[in-house]
Amino acid sequence: MKSNAIVGQSGGPTAAINATLAGIIRGAFKNAEIDKIYGMRNGIQGFLNGNITELNEIFKNEKILQVLKNTPSAALGSCRFKLPDIVSGDKKDNEIYEKIFSSLAEKNIKYFFYIGGNDSMDTVKKLSRYAEKNTIDVNIIGVPKTIDNDLNGTDHAPGYGSAAKYIAATMQEICHDTAIYPIKSIVIAEIMGRDAGWLTASAALPRLYGGKSPELLYLPEVEFSNERFFEDIKIALEKSDSVVIAVSEGIKYADGRYICEYENHETDIFGHKQLSGTAARLKFIAQEKFNCKIRAVELNTPQRCASHIASLRDLNEAEDIGIKAVEAAAEGKTSVMMIFKRVSAEPYKAEIDCKDIADIVDKIKTVPAGYITASKNNVTDECLKYIAPLIAGEPEIIYHDGIPEFFSFD
Repeated sequence: MKSNAIVGQSGGPTAAINATLAGIIRGAFKNAEIDKIYGMRNGIQGFLNGNITELNEIFKNEKILQVLKNTPSAALGSCRFKLPDIVSGDKKDNEIYEKIFSSLAEKNIKYFFYIGGNDSMDTVKKLSRYAEKNTIDVNIIGVPKTIDNDLNGTDHAPGYGSAAKYIAATMQEICHDTAIYPIKSIVIAEIMGRDAGWLTASAALPRLYGGKSPELLYLPEVEFSNERFFEDIKIALEKSDSVVIAVSEGIKYADGRYICEYENHETDIFGHKQLSGTAARLKFIAQEKFNCKIRAVELNTPQRCASHIASLRDLNEAEDIGIKAVEAAAEGKTSVMMIFKRVSAEPYKAEIDCKDIADIVDKIKTVPAGYITASKNNVTDECLKYIAPLIAGEPEIIYHDGIPEFFSFD
């Protein structure tokens, strides 16, 4: 007898998360054991509120699936919802899990797919443990998504390649913009990345091809020092009139304080401080030392969903890992996250596998020390050669009078 499947999206949006959704839908359509596939609207939070949509009829047209693949953000909607600890002993906590699995049983759902990053994999882990503890026959699969590239256990994550491509191109444009005037100037660009500097590292990619890139990069993996920062700028200004600097939003001092902690910051439901203002803070302190024009730029949300400059490889891999997730679930895999294994660097080749969710959660994949220069203010060419294949290719996007066509449930 056929069973049904359900898929949800969670956490921050990317240019590739809908490509993964398209892959899971496509995989479900191909699988003889799956009848209907449902979508959670706004992730597990929406599911708890009974907000689900049947996807079979909506995506029966191949063209619609292709448009979905090239659509940025999270078409099903997202959430930042933390499930309670399953061993808390609290009656209300247990009722949440009872409600989730009761609803899955009512819909004859045996296959559960959750697309997201670190916090979303926490949801996968908790649901998997509850199902195992209560001998519930539901195969639960985590499918990676994060622009930060900080998910443990996988060579890279869908969404990172497109974000890295946008950052590399944008920073090169900023470098060209800044270089035109024969005056001393400093531009400090803030790039996303709380605990890992993969996105900031991508700002240096044009260097591989002889293009313009920031003179200085500061990553969360390296303790930040105001004095070293001032000395780096001084040396750079002696060589050039204009200095472009890329900084991760999550850079910290030796005592663990974020650079931007000169004012109070709220935390989200997972306890993460809401970071912003790192570039502005560095501009403020640099103005005390340098008598020149200084500008702070925050790339902010555009770096997450810039589908107009998405990586074709990123979108294709995102779709492929969604298809493979369905295959893994149908084979009986559960309590795992799908991963990429890089089996060849030149030419680039990656294979898709899966790993126990317990090996993924509560661990951060940071930029290795060997990828950071001895001066601690840039990344090595080896690092850039790791990133470069992930930004390759340009997708074919349907335009209407110059505006891209995107999918929407509304």
